[in-house]
Amino acid sequence: MNIEDWRSQIRRGTLEFCILLLFAKGDRYGYEIMSNLAKYPVIAAKESTTYPLLRRLEKDGYLCSYWQETTEGLPPRKYYSITDSGKDYVQLISLEWDSLIDAINDMKGA
Repeated sequence: MNIEDWRSQIRRGTLEFCILLLFAKGDRYGYEIMSNLAKYPVIAAKESTTYPLLRRLEKDGYLCSYWQETTEGLPPRKYYSITDSGKDYVQLISLEWDSLIDAINDMKGA
């Protein structure tokens, strides 16, 4: 396995968490999520990854969606918001993530 393969595996496992963290801060639409992720190249995601993930998170009950008209005369945008179940899920993932980071940092220092 090379570094690109490893990075891909890590990214796949953390992208869902990162997206839910963004929603924990407020409602967003798909392109906005991709723009936020693009600030961090290690987790940047394309449409072909982002939209299926958003649909799955909605199907799983972690997100819900609604349409909102734009003021610029553009087509309406589909916004997503985190559900109570999604908030609970983010908290659980956060605890696991913190434990993982602590373990890794402990091993690095050993």
